Amino acid sequence: MIRKIARFSLLFVLIFVLSTQPLFAAGNTVKIKVTFVEAKLVENNHVGNEWWWGGFVNGKELNDGESVTVSANAAGSIKLHAEAQEQDKYPDDGEASASVKVSSIKTSVTKKLNVTVVENRGRYSGNTAKWQFTFKLEKVK
Repeated sequence: MIRKIARFSLLFVLIFVLSTQPLFAAGNTVKIKVTFVEAKLVENNHVGNEWWWGGFVNGKELNDGESVTVSANAAGSIKLHAEAQEQDKYPDDGEASASVKVSSIKTSVTKKLNVTVVENRGRYSGNTAKWQFTFKLEKVK
C-alpha cells in the first residue's frame, strides 16, 4: 500500500513539474525589434551597375527600412544574413551572416555586415564591389 502511495505521489510530482515547464520557459522569452536599416554600395571597381540585394532576419527577407519583431529565448540568438548580386548574364554573388546573442542586447544594438562581390568573368574578372548592410536590434518593452 505504501509503495502505491509513493508511486502515485512521484507520478503526481512528475506530471506537475512537466506541465508547468512551459510557463517557466515563457518567462525567458524576449521580444526584439529588428530593422534592416539599409544596404549601401560603398565601393565598386567595375563589377556592374545593376544590383539586387536582400537583408534577412531569421530567414525572413526585409526591404530597406522594414522591421520585424522576433520573440526569442533570452539565452538564444538572432540570425542576420545579407546578400548582394550583380545582375548580368553571369551573375556575381556575395553574402555574409552573423548571429547576435539576445543577452547582448541591453536596449539597442547596431550590427553591420560587409559583403564582397567578386566579378567572375570578362576583362574585369577578379575586381570587387563592397556592400555594407546595417541592422538595428532593439528590445521591446
